[in-house]
Amino acid sequence: MRKVNTSRFGEIEVDEKKIVHFKDGIPAFEDEHEFIILPYEDDSPYYFMQSLKSPDLAFLLTIPFLFFQDYTFEIDDETVKELGISDQDKVFYYSMITIPNGSVRYMTANLVAPIVLNALNMQAKQVVLEKSNYTTKHRLFPESAKKKEG
Repeated sequence: MRKVNTSRFGEIEVDEKKIVHFKDGIPAFEDEHEFIILPYEDDSPYYFMQSLKSPDLAFLLTIPFLFFQDYTFEIDDETVKELGISDQDKVFYYSMITIPNGSVRYMTANLVAPIVLNALNMQAKQVVLEKSNYTTKHRLFPESAKKKEG
């Protein structure tokens, strides 16, 4: 177990086997290589990906398929090799969430750059999908933004 100080969660104990490793960091945070994924709450569709290096750095994540049932993409062979993926059932996919101006109803998910995690070896990578119709700002709750008529 490793003790880690965080701004959001205070001091936490992290099981070394649950540390997510990003060999090249993540875009705009290339020096961040180790994270822990923590549930927001029990039975919540949200997670925090907390940096083990920077106490103030935590990303809000979700499993994109929970909100976007028709979301599909393929991981290129280079990424499969890089992450050592041998069993698709042990691969987890996350999308980073943005909360504009702190308004939960306007939350967006980045579907063009999913985080791919091989749970067998805890290697991960944020993959930018080439030639995709997805964007970095897909609304999680599109109906909540519309004004009610009546």
